[in-house]
Amino acid sequence: MHKHKSRNHVILIWCIVAAFILLLGGCKQKSTEIVLTTDFKENEVFRINKLSCMLPEIKVYLVTARNQCEEAFGNEVWNVKFNNSTLSTQFKESILAKVAQIKAINLLAQERKITLDKEEEKQVKNAAQKYYATLSQEEAQSLLVTEDIIYQMYAEYALANKVYQTLTAEVNTEVSDDEARTITVKQILIKTYEINQAGERIAYTGARKQDAYARCLDLLNRAKTGEDFDALVLDYNEDEKSEYSFAKGVMPEAYDQVAFALSKDEISDIIETEYGYHIIKCVTNLNREETDANKINIVNKRKEAMFNQVYDEFLPTLTSNLNDDLWKSINVDEQDGVTTKTFFDVYNETVISTQPS
Repeated sequence: MHKHKSRNHVILIWCIVAAFILLLGGCKQKSTEIVLTTDFKENEVFRINKLSCMLPEIKVYLVTARNQCEEAFGNEVWNVKFNNSTLSTQFKESILAKVAQIKAINLLAQERKITLDKEEEKQVKNAAQKYYATLSQEEAQSLLVTEDIIYQMYAEYALANKVYQTLTAEVNTEVSDDEARTITVKQILIKTYEINQAGERIAYTGARKQDAYARCLDLLNRAKTGEDFDALVLDYNEDEKSEYSFAKGVMPEAYDQVAFALSKDEISDIIETEYGYHIIKCVTNLNREETDANKINIVNKRKEAMFNQVYDEFLPTLTSNLNDDLWKSINVDEQDGVTTKTFFDVYNETVISTQPS
């Protein structure tokens, strides 16, 4: 019932996030100017300015993310239709955008004269050795990788992360409880819409809407006169969920304003939203665990805004050249016998875990 309903493409987003974790989570995927050309080296997938991305790099990123997805959702996930194409096509394009972003941030590092220090280079080399050792000879051959290639990939990934951390170092990390406050409520929803055969939401009008309001009003009177709210929820709630934890700005505005004004155990009057008529009861007006988690989210959004201010100014200065024929020849399932999925796990364990907080 949040303002933005979940859709099937959340699967895709989850997969990409799982593959590329939190290191570059604040960076928006924006495009450089795309130029198609035939002037490419062998196995060069794309080039941004003078920085190339080679086929082995794409293979590692693609296979790692693919295997993580299949572990969670099964092989059939790639047949799901999405925006008039298959999920595999959208997945591939997202990988390309993310790798291009890493390359672009490395070019930003050159401009800002940000480099890895000797200790960071040592950690990256150690990670490359560890990951390469996990590959069978057949996997390494299929991915076209050497230990040096893995080192280069880790080094670029680490440098992109360092650029992000450097440019966001001055972000204010103080967040008050009030700003981050997350509450938990239980609710009864009486819907004022139905879903037609085309999957479209059709709002009630006239007598049907009046009937929904009358039913909700009756439930409100019963709740206000002491009838067990949980029992009413169980018997009459028409939402798929009965309990929500959320921060400010997540729910529809009318719902949000009422919910955050309630005291613990207080029951609201009827609230109308696009979903229907709601009666909510405050379970807690400050969910400590969720509030603390939201503080981290707020700081991350501040970092994202600060980074993107610099990144957005830099991006238009870049020119990207895509080897369209080579890119189209790459398939999500072309390395079926390659089961590796620990590229980022090894990086986290070897590089991130050894860095001071």
